[in-house]
Amino acid sequence: MLNSENFSSAYLQRIKFHQSIECNRETLFAMQEAHLLNVPFENLDIHYGIVIRLELDAIFKKIVLKQRGGFCYELNGLFYQLLKELGFEVKMISGRVHTKDGNYGPEYDHMAIIATIDHRQYLVDVGFGKFSFQPLEIKKGLVLHDPYGQFQFEEEQDGYLSVNTVKDGILYPQYLFQMSPRAFSEFEGMCNYHQSSKDSHFTIKKMISILTNEGRITLNDQQVKISRKENEEILIFDPQEFELKLQQYFQIKI
Repeated sequence: MLNSENFSSAYLQRIKFHQSIECNRETLFAMQEAHLLNVPFENLDIHYGIVIRLELDAIFKKIVLKQRGGFCYELNGLFYQLLKELGFEVKMISGRVHTKDGNYGPEYDHMAIIATIDHRQYLVDVGFGKFSFQPLEIKKGLVLHDPYGQFQFEEEQDGYLSVNTVKDGILYPQYLFQMSPRAFSEFEGMCNYHQSSKDSHFTIKKMISILTNEGRITLNDQQVKISRKENEEILIFDPQEFELKLQQYFQIKI
């Protein structure tokens, strides 16, 4: 990987972040927004037989130099490194994602970040697909307003917190987490699992998605969904055209 200064400079250019850097709330919020608008969430390597390893050099090359995206371990892992290089007080945390059967996945199912600024803690997550646009201040039991929805933290058993979306007063769990700091290498087992197990939703179909100023664009094996604030457009295509659509909507060629 490049040295610290060049790493940060190239990464900030990748997310089109041109503001002055200060380790404050405003910069953190603006950087997460810029990241989400410029780096897609995607699982394509899994379907093209390209092994994803928790190596910062490889992830940097993929996301920054090759203008690709990734899934949580790549996106939040690299963003954590950027924040740390810039002087933010951050730590990696392990998340357990809520499943369709009402349970939660195992430890290290998801990676996220906690940043501490002026004695306040924020959940930072650029690797969970459709989630919050801005960091979420960790305040238990309060409805938090985000440009892309409402969220609420709740205290759970065994020292866990849950982060939930809120719609019409109803809480929809997203994932559980503890505040304990984790090392990048601790996620290796689940990173391998999500690339190889038929039980992982990442192995079912190709998917790439990015936030836009109007909404979101999501591409899978045979469908493009273009969401806007006013409407949603769905285009169905032959699966053999996937690479063409990938270039058309994401300017990515694998």
